[in-house]
This record gives sequence, C-alpha cells and structure tokens, in this order.
Amino acid sequence: MEFCMPFPFQPTALAAGLSALCIFSSQMSVAADSIAQPKMDTIVVTATRSAEKLENIPARISIIEPAAVEQSPISQMSDLLRNDASINMVQNGGLGQVASIFVRGTESDHTLVLRDGVRLNSATSGMAPLQFLDTTDIQQIEVLKGPASVLYGSDAIGGVVQIISKTPTKNTAFASTEVGEHKTYKSIIGADATKNGYYAQIRGQRLESDATKVFDLDELSTASYDQKGWSAKAGSKQENHAYALDYSSNEGRSFYVSCSNEDKDYNCLNYSNVAQDFNNEMINLRGEVRLLPALELHARLSQFKDELDQVTTTDFTHNKTQEAEIYSKFELTPKQTLLSGITHRKISGDIVSYGTAYQDDNRSTGYYLQHQYHQDGLNTQLGIRLEDDAKYGSHTIGQAAIRLQALPLTSVYANIGTAFKSPTLDERYNSWSGNPNLKPEESTSYEIGVDQKLNYGLSSGLSLYHTKVDHLIVNGPNYTLENLNTAVYQGVETYLQWQNGGWSSKLSYHYVKAQDDEKKQDLQRRPRQNLSLAAGWSNDLYGMNATLNAKSDAVDYQARNPGYATLDMSAFWNINPNLKVFTNLQNIGDVEYKTSSYGSGLYYMNGGRLASIGITVKY
Repeated sequence: MEFCMPFPFQPTALAAGLSALCIFSSQMSVAADSIAQPKMDTIVVTATRSAEKLENIPARISIIEPAAVEQSPISQMSDLLRNDASINMVQNGGLGQVASIFVRGTESDHTLVLRDGVRLNSATSGMAPLQFLDTTDIQQIEVLKGPASVLYGSDAIGGVVQIISKTPTKNTAFASTEVGEHKTYKSIIGADATKNGYYAQIRGQRLESDATKVFDLDELSTASYDQKGWSAKAGSKQENHAYALDYSSNEGRSFYVSCSNEDKDYNCLNYSNVAQDFNNEMINLRGEVRLLPALELHARLSQFKDELDQVTTTDFTHNKTQEAEIYSKFELTPKQTLLSGITHRKISGDIVSYGTAYQDDNRSTGYYLQHQYHQDGLNTQLGIRLEDDAKYGSHTIGQAAIRLQALPLTSVYANIGTAFKSPTLDERYNSWSGNPNLKPEESTSYEIGVDQKLNYGLSSGLSLYHTKVDHLIVNGPNYTLENLNTAVYQGVETYLQWQNGGWSSKLSYHYVKAQDDEKKQDLQRRPRQNLSLAAGWSNDLYGMNATLNAKSDAVDYQARNPGYATLDMSAFWNINPNLKVFTNLQNIGDVEYKTSSYGSGLYYMNGGRLASIGITVKY
C-alpha cells in the first residue's frame, strides 16, 4: 500500500494552538470513534421503513450519530461519510467542490441519497449535490449497503444514504460559531418549541471560506466558497397520528477549475477559476395515521430543486424531483408485518451546457410489497417491486434476506437482491459524450455476514458480497458513453470494536475488486483497500476523538491516483449546560493528496489541513 505523508509537519499558529489543546486533553482522554459502531439498541428506519433495532436488520448498516454531526458545523456531507471504510469519497478539493460517493465500489450515481425520504439525486448527473447540502439539523445518518430498489426504486444499486433530521423535543434556543484556517467560519442560530405533542423549529446558517487550492498548478488561486440558508419545520406527534411540514433553502457561490482554451487534440492550454451560483430547495409534507390497532397508513408529498448557474456564461443546470407516495403497514400477526405502497415520481431537467440546450422529464410509478417476519433470534425480509417507467418500460425487482441468532453471541445474515438504474439526462444528451440509445443498468447482489460478541467488551463482524451489474454505462471509443456488457464487484468488509464505558475503539477494513468482467480491468477511482482506525474516550462533560483513514492507490483517467493516509482529531468541553467549546483538526498532517486525474499528468487535489475552534451557547 502506497501512502503520501509530507514531512516535516509545519502547523500554522492556529493549528499549533489547537494541537496544544488536543495534547493537553489527551492527558485526560484518548480519541473516540467519530463513526463508532452503534450500540446494539440503536434504532434505524432505512432498511424496512419501520423503526427497527440495528441488531435485527439482515444487512450491513453504518450509523453516523448526533455527536459526530454536531462536533463540527463546518463539516460537509463528504467529511461525515469518508470515515466509513466501505465508502470512497472523491472530492475535487475542499469546500464546495464536486463530491462523488462510491459505496462498495459501485458507481458514483449508484447510491441513492435521501433526506427524510426525499430523493436528492438529480435528473442530470444522477448524483446528489453533496458539496452543496447543509449539514445543519441532522439527527443521524444511516448508510444502508447493498441494493435497496425494492423500497426506493431506481439509483439504489450500491446502497442508500439517508439523512434523518431532528424532531424538536423541548423548548430551546441556541447559537453556534466555528472559525478556522483559510478564513473559514460558520454560524448557526436556531430555536425549537414544543407543547402537547405539537412542535415548531427554525434554523438559519452562514458559511464562508477562502478554501484551498484544488488543482496542482501553482498559478491557480484557491477556490472560495460562500453559502447561506434557512429551514423551518412544524408538526405534531400524537398517539394515533402524526404529520410534519419541512422546508429548507440553501444558496451560495463556489469557484472551480475550468479549462478555457483547448488545442485540436483536446489538450488544455489555459486553466482558470470560474464562479457558479447554486441553490437547492426542499419541501416535504408527511403524515401518518393508525386506522386500526394493526394498520398504519403513511403518505408523503415532496419536491427537491437543485439549480446551478454559471456566472460568466449562459450555461445552467436546473433539476426538479417531485414525488407522491402512500404506503401501509399491516400487522398480520404479532410476528409478521406486511408493507405495501405506491410511489409516483416526476424528474425533470433543463440544461444549457457549452451553449447546447436540452431539457426532458420522466415519470415512473413503483408498486412494492414487503413481508417481514420477526421473533427472538430470527428476522426475515421478502420484497418485490414493479417499476413502470415512462421511457424504459417495466422492471420487476426483488429481495430476500434473513438474520439468525445462531448462538447467544453469534448472529449471521444473508441476502440477495436485484436493482436497476435508468440513464441520466447527461448520459443521454450532453454534447460531448451523450448517447440517447443507452439501456438501464441492472444488478444482482449476494451477501453473507456474521457479527460476533467477544469477551472484554470486544465485538467483530465480517461481510462478503458479490455484485454483478449488466449494461454498466461507461466511456467508449471517442469518449461516447456506451453500455458495458458486465461489471463485477467483489469485496469483504470487516471490523473489530472495543467498548468499555466511555472508552471506545474501532478498526474497520474494506477490500473491493471492481472490474470490467470482459477485460478484467479495474474500474476508475476504486482503491482496492480502505482502512479506518478510530479510538477515544468521552462522557457528558468532555472528550476527544481521532480517526486515521488510509486508502491504497487506484486507477484513474490516464493515470493512477496515489494512496494516502490522513489523521483527524477533535475535542469538546461542556463547560456547563448552556455553554460548549470544541475544536477540530481535519487532516492534521496537512496531506495535499491527489483525488482524481484530469489527464495530461494533472490532478485535482485535496487542499490539506483545516484547523478550527468553536463555541455553542444554548438556553
């Protein structure tokens, strides 16, 4: 495994001061796991759309808990996700730069990203705008690994990342500010109100940063980032019914590297930083009612808009996703539950790219049915979905899964599932590589796993999986997109965790071989080996955590991306119930690692360290 770690370490004055704080704190504690393996009573909802104990789910799920999210308001979604060894986050620089997520080696548009059930993947790129999503007001993040198209339709070949927002539980108001290197700061203000099961919430936030260099040319300046937004929520949670209306708006400006002049062989002659304005807006109306003691009815109406406008040209990308869903949960017996539902979706895009305009929309309706059996030591899921797509016809997909408590300390699981993904508007129409004749991608996945409790607070787990994707969309001759016959993803995911009171540590490792099955060539931007090591200690008053991430090298466009290792550290102190101070050091070794190849021997870069300190006041 090849790593790049510059030496000697030359911290700035801020970083030096924060390092001293961390060293002092370490005399009282060691690092805590920022994405710790959740406790066995952790409740998750993404796998079944019902509140279930994590230990009963016949799949592998990672949880990013509230403590990790609240530790740094500046953190982006990519920062929160990168500590999972089964995820390869590729971000072309720091704040505001394009971020792609590869779960278990699958494509960057094979992971469905949701916020409280609302689909955030765009019609044009097929990816969620992770770099532009605000991380304010997150309760926890659930990462479901493996196909999930039975419940969620297209795009969930590799897995689902669900962002679950907070529901107010008491009357409170707060203000939080974090400041750091590169003239970076974020401020948040918010208030919650509750009474007799009714609640309301409001948040406002602002983030600015000079950010860092994103390209390995010395003549290019850093790519600054400016973002602001607000959100509001109101609802009610009663014994037999509940409803909520959520709204959020987030906008700003980011700079990125662009080629402004090419020769006849497509070699870039001039690079520059150019500006783009972004805006995303979400509206989500949800409701549920218990019609009978054994019957619940749930409904949702939602809309997500994702817009990007170039400042110096007339190019723009405007996406909109609208969904209506209704589903029921019926308790057949005390041990059996039947979930059935209908989802109607309309996705649309309006694009001008390099002066070429195209727009389109697509409608699809999904009908799904899932049966669950649950008793002490045995949990099963069996599901089927019919997706009627206006452009690509009907697809029938299914999933079967089982988890068995084989021994008092040993749990085993297995699952099999199929999934699909329709081509995006960019893949069909963009001016440089689009192909309107592309077929949908289809997959079949198998997985087996075991979780084992050991003595002295130790626990471990192991998962083996095999995924085959037919008609994978890749770049063909002359840079035109085409359907590859078959791609195969084979991998192993394992962890060893120790928990004893406030002390914790976790070692996780992921190996994946993602290849073109015909040519036996590795697919781009998939390091075969990923390792994460975290350890720490914390209680209600103070704590400290640190995480080491390491990745092997990976093939990329005209090059190989070198492997690298980074170390993050953070600490907090609850001085009293109303005042908290905290510090974060992202990439403490100031590793300017290469994230992706541009070609011609040039790379996008991660900009190095971001040291920060913050304070939260609440009443």
